[in-house]
Amino acid sequence: MSSILLLTSSPRAESLSTPIAVDLAEKLKNQNPGSVVVRRDLAATPLPHIDDLFTGAIRKPAEARTAEEAVAVKTSDELVSELLAADTIVISTGLINFNIYSSLKTWIDNVARAGLTFKYTESGPVGLATGKKVYVVLASGGVYSQGPAAALNHAVPYLKSVLGFLGITDIETIYVEGLAFGPEAAEKAIDAAKSRVQEIALAA
Repeated sequence: MSSILLLTSSPRAESLSTPIAVDLAEKLKNQNPGSVVVRRDLAATPLPHIDDLFTGAIRKPAEARTAEEAVAVKTSDELVSELLAADTIVISTGLINFNIYSSLKTWIDNVARAGLTFKYTESGPVGLATGKKVYVVLASGGVYSQGPAAALNHAVPYLKSVLGFLGITDIETIYVEGLAFGPEAAEKAIDAAKSRVQEIALAA
């Protein structure tokens, strides 16, 4: 059974990245009967930030952890299982201070686990979460996909770097940008993103 992992991270009620990502996940599901969508709304249900208890616990075998340590890594274990089970991952975020929302960064901190999603070898680290397609829906007030502000877009390079470290390299970004340039520009950006969603779904 195909699994689609949907990660939404915008805290904004009027978010545009969220509905477009949800629409893409649902369209992909409809194109693949029997598939399921597993959603994590990282803004509505924030994940715990990693702390000293967590970092100590993940360095031990599960059977060697104390009861408190087991509780500390329980959510992380669930997130890793969801990630590894997914065939497709849809991620939505706004561009905030030139990068991703902190809620999405916390998800990454929870799933980047040595021995589970990557491993160290004599020739360097190797990603273990391979064979997945990722779609990133990125909304922004300005234009960051190209032009003079592109250098300030740290969200996409970061996601490509960290997901690549986990073994995920097939990544496409759907930009919803220029939203602050007036209603006409915003409508054009939204329509372009929706058109790309439709194209992706039809090709699935």
